[in-house]
Amino acid sequence: MKIDHIALYVKDLEVSKAFYETFFGAKSNELYHNPKTDLHTYFLSFDSGARLEIMWRPNLSERLDKIMNEGLIHFAFSVGSKEAVDALTQKIIAAGYECFSAPRTTGDGYYESVVLDPDGNMVEITI
Repeated sequence: MKIDHIALYVKDLEVSKAFYETFFGAKSNELYHNPKTDLHTYFLSFDSGARLEIMWRPNLSERLDKIMNEGLIHFAFSVGSKEAVDALTQKIIAAGYECFSAPRTTGDGYYESVVLDPDGNMVEITI
């Protein structure tokens, strides 16, 4: 058994798609639109086989506290080395995105950083 995909509602599909394509190597399918519900989605696929579904529809409410709240808190991308964690984190910061937690070794032994995607979702970058 494996997780097939994680889904996120986003404010701007094209901005979110570009973020994951640019920094995490995502490959997108064609835009899906359900005219009955006005749902718009992309499935973003990664080399590992993992997928992220980004979705938009009108009249979504924003979850203001994405850090200390029940529900999805973060998801992680493994990039293979400390140097890759550091380099990707710096690339994302240089592009104007927020770094929530600079690269470090955590108490449970992970070397990681945490950046915020265009919607403020926490994305962990780890070895």
